[in-house]
Amino acid sequence: MRLVPFGEYVPARSLLGWATSVGRAAGEDRHPGTRQVVMETSGGLRTGPLVCFETAFPDLSRRLARAGAGLIVAQSSTSTFQQSWAPAQHASLAAVRAAESGRPVVHATLTGVSAVFDASGRPVGPRLGTDRSTTGLYEVRPASGSIAYVRFGDWAVYAAVAWLAVAGGVVAVRRVRGRGDR
Repeated sequence: MRLVPFGEYVPARSLLGWATSVGRAAGEDRHPGTRQVVMETSGGLRTGPLVCFETAFPDLSRRLARAGAGLIVAQSSTSTFQQSWAPAQHASLAAVRAAESGRPVVHATLTGVSAVFDASGRPVGPRLGTDRSTTGLYEVRPASGSIAYVRFGDWAVYAAVAWLAVAGGVVAVRRVRGRGDR
């Protein structure tokens, strides 16, 4: 759905294609999917997949929850960013997506920080770091139902910005009128 700029495609390649010769930019463009899907296992578990960079976008996990996913699984490989803060930050995005969607999130990586979060965004067991190759077994309960952010999305943010604009306008008008009375 959402590709990593310069990692999975070069935006405006005809203008910026030179980036492939000076860095590790994508030599060829990947193609994004056309729609999100919720996968159902034979046991009835409905899982919503996210791929790597997609964990940075709250609307994607929100849509998966709205479509009935009881669990969100994000897979990633952050090999380009080893020995930096990026793998831990990437894993922490999964906690935010869990809290926003009300769904547990499993952030599984080939290289990077793997972590599991419950539907409130709290860690379930220890993170698996970049310092070793290992596996972990975690127990999470799929979630159902809907929380406010899944139902309404970003409307609260837009309403707050509109309210601040109106309040700022009222204050500005009062100040201008107050100067005219002097």
